Amino acid sequence: MTAENGIRSLVARRAAGEISAAEIAAHYLERIERHDGDLNTLISVCAERARAQAEAVDAGTAADGPLAGLPLIHKDIFCTEGVKTSCGSRMLDNFIAPYDATAVARLAAAGAVTLGKANMDEFAMGSSNETSYYGPVRNPWNRDYVPGGSSGGSAAAVAAGLAPAATGTDTGGSIRQPAALCGVTGIKPTYGRVSRYGMIAFASSLDQGGCFARSAEDCAHVLGAMAGFDARDSTCVERDVPDYAAALDGNIRGLRIGLPKQYFADGLEAGSRAAIDKAIAELEGLGAEPVEIELPHTDLAVSTYYVIAPAEASSNLARYDGVRYGHRCADPVDLDDLYSRSRAEGFGREVQRRIMVGAYVLSAGYYDAYYVKAQQTRRLIADDFTRAFADVDLIAGPVTQAPAFRLGEKLDDPVSMYLNDVYTLPASLAGLPGMSVPAGFVEGLPVGLQLLAPWFEEGRLLNAAHAFQQATDWHTRRPPGYESQETP
Repeated sequence: MTAENGIRSLVARRAAGEISAAEIAAHYLERIERHDGDLNTLISVCAERARAQAEAVDAGTAADGPLAGLPLIHKDIFCTEGVKTSCGSRMLDNFIAPYDATAVARLAAAGAVTLGKANMDEFAMGSSNETSYYGPVRNPWNRDYVPGGSSGGSAAAVAAGLAPAATGTDTGGSIRQPAALCGVTGIKPTYGRVSRYGMIAFASSLDQGGCFARSAEDCAHVLGAMAGFDARDSTCVERDVPDYAAALDGNIRGLRIGLPKQYFADGLEAGSRAAIDKAIAELEGLGAEPVEIELPHTDLAVSTYYVIAPAEASSNLARYDGVRYGHRCADPVDLDDLYSRSRAEGFGREVQRRIMVGAYVLSAGYYDAYYVKAQQTRRLIADDFTRAFADVDLIAGPVTQAPAFRLGEKLDDPVSMYLNDVYTLPASLAGLPGMSVPAGFVEGLPVGLQLLAPWFEEGRLLNAAHAFQQATDWHTRRPPGYESQETP
């Protein structure tokens, strides 16, 4: 089933003169004004910028690209020229980006219109969008629950119909997990597929940009515009980007789909298990062949990630010292006071925790015992996937152990919070592309099906998700109270 008001339809209606880009932008800006106070999905609303960009599209003075007139929201980790880019932190509360990130520039060149900047866990460190300096984002399906993180603002905004699409980043699950908890489609491409230039760094060997939308088809349009080689990012891969949208034929007959035993073991909540089993049966009914596989080092992913990612964060966040840009404490008495108070005031509790862990594992005497060992374990996890993909075309399983949890429920238990990412971390450590696809509900809260593909096979991933969505309607469901007047 095709989601109403899909990107292809919206862009085509504008091109045919049925509706103007200015009218589309005005519609979504009105929805933001009406609903965002309940959800806190946005840090900045770029109303004047959006109107100017939309008017330029209508006047023919803007790029007439494949997304001309499409409104979207950028996660506040992407530098956006002339707009505050805070990364959800007090440290960057006063930072106005002097340039556009490559992903932002490419989407603008495709004709997209920027509605605003999405709330997020501080410096992308979190699984619930509760660590933001600007307050937690609320899940539109139940505002007492978390939307997932760190891209929770982007996912919640799309779920509530505040934008047809939004950008996000995924370091350890930060696109897939909030997509699952908010009932939208989200894709993390292969590491190196989307440029990280202008994307504020958390863990440089893991961070990857991607997007959220209602459907796999919509994600295909957005990702196709974002992806591609960028010489300014040394980790960006020089490889042609297929036309993802044009390749969506919905045929998955004969596709072998691996089901990792480790993803269906103890810990997976019964309702979520039932929804995932039903989704896999749907794929089988479409002609796919489920195959049980082993990913034997899965249980090492959480500990491996929480050595590598904090280590890289401690290095990347050393630049925020109160001297060049960002938060600066008042009236420092000397340089040490400037450094210590600026960082203590500018960084929140979770960011400070990860910096300390990262500094510890990189310190003399512990580097070999922790950081080097974690990198060796990372290779074992990647090798598991290499062996698996020799026998199967895709891997399927849950995104999270259970649906969304209540706001505040896990804030004082970091380990419990970190375990939310147990099914998403392995693919991130291996650099694989992955998706979350809406696949049902448990007590009114969404459940996501995770699909993983071999490196640079985003097209295969999107097509499988598209086939599933042609046969189901989970991706068309709307949170109660946010359905009305969604179509401009």
